[in-house]
Amino acid sequence: MRTKFILPILLTLFFTSFSHFEAKACEIDFEIIKGKKDVYQVGDQIIIKVIVELTHRSCPEALKKTKFKMNGMKVTGSTGWKQITTMIYERKLKITITGTDDGKVTINVIRECDKDGGFGSLKLEAVPKK
Repeated sequence: MRTKFILPILLTLFFTSFSHFEAKACEIDFEIIKGKKDVYQVGDQIIIKVIVELTHRSCPEALKKTKFKMNGMKVTGSTGWKQITTMIYERKLKITITGTDDGKVTINVIRECDKDGGFGSLKLEAVPKK
């Protein structure tokens, strides 16, 4: 008679414990693969690898909808998205530093979807514009 009650209790505990976990958003990382410096000058060129790891098995948003927002830099060349594994993609960007008044240059990568999306930011130091 007691086993009738144990199974429903265990199932309730099992499903309740998993309902507290939230799905993570896409993870976005950066790697400077050419031209890395501590401080950049206006006109410097670097090549950045953007790595997106999809944390959900099926993402409803295509990679081409990934948004790039820059401050103090501009893209002067890029590759398309390349699949590295089933859930990891990368893209290389050729960046030219255009500078800012305060010397803070950034690239933000944003993915928006109904499964939390994703956000990544790379911040670099540059000589302030005069």
